[in-house]
Amino acid sequence: MDTKEDVRVGANKFSERQPLGTSAQTDKDYKEPPPAPLFEPGELKSWSFYRAGIAEFVATFLFLYITILTVMGVKRSPKCASVGIQGIAWAFGGMIFALVYCTAGISGGHINPAVTFGLFLARKLSLTRALFYMVMQCLGAICGAGVVKGFEGNARYEMFSGGANMVNHGYTKGDALGAEIVGTFILVYTVFSATDAKRNARDSHVPLLAPLPIGFAVFLVHLATIPITGTSINPARSLGAAIIYNRDAAWNDHWIFWVGPFTGAFLAAVYHQIVIRAIPFKSRA
Repeated sequence: MDTKEDVRVGANKFSERQPLGTSAQTDKDYKEPPPAPLFEPGELKSWSFYRAGIAEFVATFLFLYITILTVMGVKRSPKCASVGIQGIAWAFGGMIFALVYCTAGISGGHINPAVTFGLFLARKLSLTRALFYMVMQCLGAICGAGVVKGFEGNARYEMFSGGANMVNHGYTKGDALGAEIVGTFILVYTVFSATDAKRNARDSHVPLLAPLPIGFAVFLVHLATIPITGTSINPARSLGAAIIYNRDAAWNDHWIFWVGPFTGAFLAAVYHQIVIRAIPFKSRA
């Protein structure tokens, strides 16, 4: 075989690599999933429906348990012996990474009513399932914060405000609301991007990495906004801590930690579905 033949065989032996980026949008197995129905009564008879709700309860329970204990430990320890704000941020981001990895195949790994709300707006799940998830997330958060109080004792728990979210000194309610809106937008937008079925068709490795960018987004948002509100971006997390702490300071601005995250989730859903997903997946000449 001469050199020309070698080149010809070598060129045809392996298929040409697809280009990176949006130009890689080819006919690779992709089918837009149909939107979830608004009401799906049949779900109520399915064990998988209740199993998913239990998974959300347990995941949110573990999330509050680890993160609020970390907050308590940081406030109690001397400054040089504490993990500090960075440690709190790592606790929140790391737990989301681990819990999304563990529960994504069962419930989707929401662990946050704002995430559930955003995915509901995008018709990724029914209203029945969304409401069930939110209730289970809130119950799990309350139980998780309650266990932390049992460990810490009433006196120490109240001394450190139970890890409840509040508007910190030097910031206004408007500052806090804006921080929660932007922080939740970052989180929910990351969730949409990391779990997009369209990207799954183009880049098969993306779903394997989905929990990592979601957890990292939570970590970064906490680094930025802990000084402002203690960072919620999760209404269940704020509700659980507020109910167990149950002091006026926890309830005065509690509305911010519902309105902010739900507004941020709404904006992220609109941006992803209308702007990002509006780009055609396949272009034809």
